[in-house]
Amino acid sequence: MAEPKERLRPHTEVLTRGFDPTLSVGSARPAVFRSSTYVFTSPEAAEHAFDVMGGRAQLAPGQRLDLVYSRFNHPNAEITEDHIVPLEQDARAALVFNSGMAAIMTTILAHAAPGDAILYTVPIYGGTQHLIEDFLEPWGIHGVPVRAGASARIEEAIRDTEKLRIVLIETPANPTLVMTDIRRAAEAAKARPGRAPLVLVDNTFLGPTFQHPLSLGADVALYSATKYLGGFSDLLAGVAISADPGVLAPVRSKRGLFGNILAPDESWILDGRLPTVALRMNRQSKNAQRIAERLVGHRHVARVYYPTLFEDPDQMRIRLAQCDYPGAMLALELKGGKLAAFDFLRRLRVARNAVSLGGVETLVCHPKSTTHSGFSEEACAQAGVTDGLVRISIGIEDWRDLLDDFSQALEAL
Repeated sequence: MAEPKERLRPHTEVLTRGFDPTLSVGSARPAVFRSSTYVFTSPEAAEHAFDVMGGRAQLAPGQRLDLVYSRFNHPNAEITEDHIVPLEQDARAALVFNSGMAAIMTTILAHAAPGDAILYTVPIYGGTQHLIEDFLEPWGIHGVPVRAGASARIEEAIRDTEKLRIVLIETPANPTLVMTDIRRAAEAAKARPGRAPLVLVDNTFLGPTFQHPLSLGADVALYSATKYLGGFSDLLAGVAISADPGVLAPVRSKRGLFGNILAPDESWILDGRLPTVALRMNRQSKNAQRIAERLVGHRHVARVYYPTLFEDPDQMRIRLAQCDYPGAMLALELKGGKLAAFDFLRRLRVARNAVSLGGVETLVCHPKSTTHSGFSEEACAQAGVTDGLVRISIGIEDWRDLLDDFSQALEAL
């Protein structure tokens, strides 16, 4: 693998950075390396590799480790990580995982210990909330939920929470698309006396194309790469990206311990999808905006959740300040509650009733009975997850066919 000789633009770097065809028998694109173990160039190189992985030594600038064992590192993971870095503004290092939850869990456990606290915005992906409430809390890491978008309350909680080690923000929030001011939260974290908590941003909904947390002061951008980065609903993957390689060093060590690195085949698949991320997301965002704005005022729709339809002045300010485009996620609050929501899902012909998001196909789900099931009525009310809410991930189909599909399903209610 070789670094480019000059700084290129992201859409070029994703095709050229970190890959040397001469190391793959001249292949124009990376091959798949399924080896589980690798031969060292020298005993000294082996010793140094283990010292670095164990946190006893640091890599010098531009230096690469000898490959050791595929639980720790392998060529396809390193190539994919190199290609992801230029896609996220101001990034300098990336790590790939075998799921988005693995990326979140490993990053948290690398920087927090029993007795520490983690502040997190709600609503948030149901799996993340279950991780905090059902695993981290009993293990001794205290979770402090704060309403997404409530900037003053977030600042207050960052200032007053004892032993705060991590601020975890998901913006836009899943599934109501409420936005949280990343820069304001990052500034509050850095202003805290003593050890500043790390600001982690789940950037799955808008990144890396439309929102850039590292440029806004966040320490780590997290992804379920299963979604837009992968884009075809056919692999599970996660990514952690940072402007500071030192922040990811303990995460890399924990990844080696847990063994949740992304496997060679999946790394190779994900790497092949990265050059088209911006193309796909731009098409999906245009589709979503056209559809969302045309569903406003429908007699069976109480509300359309979409960034260009924000009415709250602060939400409008945040969107314009930190998002380049509104993205491909929207939600509908249907009149008639759960019955109407289920009838709507049942009558769809083009869109598919499934969880997940970010694929080229349009997916629709009922969060309260799926992604956010198992939470109390109080927790759902706090998050805005109601009986009549349906979440929609718009794909790359012709937007007019999708609009016709949603309209016929609504009219039949």
